[in-house]
Amino acid sequence: MPPIEVTIAAKTGSARTGTMQLTHGEIPFPAFMPVGTYGTVKGMMPRDIKEIGASLILSNAYHLWVRPGHKLIERMGGLHQFMGWDGAILTDSGGYQVFSLNEFTTVTEEGVRFRAPLDGQYRTMTPEVCIEIQESLGVDIAMAFDECIEWPASRDRVAQSTARTTRWLKRCDNARKKRTTTALFGIVQGGMYEDMRVSHAQEIAELDLDGYAVGGLSVGEPTEKLLETVSWTTPHLPEQKIRYLMGVGYPWDIIEAVMRGIDIFDCVIPTRNARNGKLFTSVGIVNIKNAKYAEDERGLDPNCTCMTCQNHSRSYLRHLFVAKEILGAQLLTRHNLHFYQHLMSRIRMAIKEGEESLEVLRQEVLSWNRPNTD
Repeated sequence: MPPIEVTIAAKTGSARTGTMQLTHGEIPFPAFMPVGTYGTVKGMMPRDIKEIGASLILSNAYHLWVRPGHKLIERMGGLHQFMGWDGAILTDSGGYQVFSLNEFTTVTEEGVRFRAPLDGQYRTMTPEVCIEIQESLGVDIAMAFDECIEWPASRDRVAQSTARTTRWLKRCDNARKKRTTTALFGIVQGGMYEDMRVSHAQEIAELDLDGYAVGGLSVGEPTEKLLETVSWTTPHLPEQKIRYLMGVGYPWDIIEAVMRGIDIFDCVIPTRNARNGKLFTSVGIVNIKNAKYAEDERGLDPNCTCMTCQNHSRSYLRHLFVAKEILGAQLLTRHNLHFYQHLMSRIRMAIKEGEESLEVLRQEVLSWNRPNTD
């Protein structure tokens, strides 16, 4: 049995919907993964994640390697048992930390030497270590170790980095021991250069991996450039393999990327924004800290069925936020993640219904990108 089996049920243009069968369950796609970097989605119990409709979450191999350590988690029965989550887990490899922690890293052909900000210790992440960590965690999908670089970057810089990413990918694949339970996804790099994106997608597609991701985006480039890069890349990835856009994003970016052939997404935006009092709603973005909500008896979103919207007023949610009560972060996070999961469900339905339904939904989602004015 392969570690992932993909069934495409319907297509509208480049958008696809279907299911992927993983070791820990069947996941409908397009799907959005809540981010649980340290083995927890901030503000959410595992049962809450299930209740909002999520069945696949993302954790981070680098951070769990630093604390508490992948071998400890393995002794505790693996990451699923450790965190009390029986759904599926994808782990980011640490490649993004090569970018985000670049002041603490040294990159060589062997791998990346990190000085962890947490404890100041030096650790070297190689492709082989990356696979060892993720297989020890027992995750459903492991991401290959890549070099995610800054934007803008020179053509020579991108070319060297992309070639290294390919060499590291092959080393990751050679290091695998749990090929029947943990899928390996390769990551397409190539910066914002069309020819390099196409070439790299074609090159790693020939390796016949379990799935593919589009990486090196959401690093400061304009949205137009992000979507353009996705458009260049997805036509050159295998039709029957999952396509994952890493680190994206806003609802309006997600639906645009789905229409360009992307299947799964992750981002900290819904959870981080919730903790900062910014909520996604069908009537626009609500900043709950605003004084105008102090005596607002209405629910957060008139069209939302989540527990937060059905049981609590904007007034109460603002009070909790201003008072810095933990419950406020929990309720707001639950709403934003429910909002995202409901969007993904609607996208899947619209793809099945066809071009007109998908375009109507796209226009609706684009209208959410504004402050709430009611």
